[in-house]
Formats: sequence, structure tokens, C-alpha cells
Amino acid sequence: MSTTVITLNKGRGAHLARLLEGLGRGTPPEACIVVEIGGDDAPLPDLPFPVERVQFPRDGLPLAAARNAGRRAARTDTLVFLDVDCIPSRGLVADLSRAVAEHDALICCEIGYLPAGAVTDGWNEAELDRLGHPHPVRTFPAPGRVAPAPQPGLFWSLAFAVRAATYDRIGGFDESFSGYGAEDTDLAFRADAAGVPILFLGGPRAYHQHHASYDPPLQHFRDIVANAARFHARHGFWPMDGWLDGFARLGLIAPDRSNGIAVYRDPTPSEMAAARLPDTRPF
Repeated sequence: MSTTVITLNKGRGAHLARLLEGLGRGTPPEACIVVEIGGDDAPLPDLPFPVERVQFPRDGLPLAAARNAGRRAARTDTLVFLDVDCIPSRGLVADLSRAVAEHDALICCEIGYLPAGAVTDGWNEAELDRLGHPHPVRTFPAPGRVAPAPQPGLFWSLAFAVRAATYDRIGGFDESFSGYGAEDTDLAFRADAAGVPILFLGGPRAYHQHHASYDPPLQHFRDIVANAARFHARHGFWPMDGWLDGFARLGLIAPDRSNGIAVYRDPTPSEMAAARLPDTRPF
């Protein structure tokens, strides 16, 4: 099966360059689509596979719509979605493509979260593998094996593969989810309802390059609130409940969500600063 890698970029040129370098070190895909949110056109390095840049001049971080734009540009029967922060291991694309050929599913690989300063020019995959922290609540099977995700909510869009026809049958990402939050969980639950399993593939990893992060993610406060309400209306329960509880503890929303989310105010700059995680935290 022929494979296209799809990634989204908004101001992460150095991270994008390392993602592309990682693709070039392994079995290269037939193509790579880079959806440029905001219109970056900085030169890319010479690569052993074609790269198409799709300009997507939108405000904010319209993840669902941008991923669908990447899918529309793809011409292969297998799609591998990689977050721009991810450096693929040498066998990642080939192993995900092989798994998708064998299983009609959404297939996720393991992520190794890197601390700040772990990636430099001339990076070494063995060193990334040593430094990458696994996610604490996602357990992957032995190399080369697949296992069902314990529940669809553990699907993640950081690095996953799917047949293009299956992506289209599910309907892709729902673009009514605006900005950041719950669009990938919604995709997973719709896939599950359509009989498309969520599988974890053991073995290949993607290494997540460090960037500033917040707990709770106050920089996406309004998106998360709106998307949580949209998800609840469709699926009947609250996604991202840990983040919503964090917002409630700060007094940004009402703690009782039985009649929806009541927003009191936006986060203050001092609250944003306090929520920023230290660079030593990999997640």
C-alpha cells in the first residue's frame, strides 16, 4: 500500500525539519503533505520523497479542518498523520503502513516524550529512544504486535495511520470542532461506532520534541470549553474532564456541569504563568 504522511505546521519550522529528516532516514513515504497554518513558506531541505505544502491561512489552530485539508491533498491509499513535533523512528512509516494493510483500523504508535534540549543537530535515534518517556496511561504490546485500545478515548492524533477509504467512510475529522481539543476523541468514538477498531502497534515510536505546555492548557481555554460542549451534545458525556475540572478549580467555569458549562471569565496572565509546566516535565 502506498503511503502519504500528513503533518500540520504553525511556526514550528525547526520541529518540521527534524520530522522530515526522520522520514528521510527510514523507508520514505510516497509523499508528505505539510499543511501550513498561517502560510509558512521557508525553504525545506532536499529530501528523498516529494513534499507538498498546502497553504491554510486560518486564525487559531483549526486542527480538524487542517487535517482534512491534508487528506484531500493525499493521493495514496494509506495515510499516516504525524504531529509536527514528532520525529519518526526509522521503521515507523513502514511498520504503520504494514499494520494498516493487515488491519482496517485507526492504528496508533507509541510516543516517547523528550525533555527540553534533548534534540540537537545531528540527533541520534538511539539517544532519543533512551531519553523518550512513555505515556503513563497508554500501554503498548510487544514489537510487531497490535492490541485493541482499552477504550476509544485513548486514541491520539499525535501519530496514527488509517486507510484513506476508511478515513473517508468515517467522515474524517468533524470541522465543527473549532481549534484545539476533543476533535480526535470525537473521531475515535465515531470510528468505534462505525465498527472501526482503535489499535495500538508495538515497536516503532515517534519522539515528541519538547515545547512549552500548560496544565491545565489555559492557552486553549475557549476552544476546549466550546469543543467539550459540542462533544457532550453528541456523545452524552464530558471529554477532557481533567482539564475542565482544572478550569473549575481556578474559578473559570462552574464546577457543576449537569446543565452545561457556565463560563465565569478567561484566565489571567498570572494564572497562565502559574500553569506553565517546567521544561523538565516531558508531558
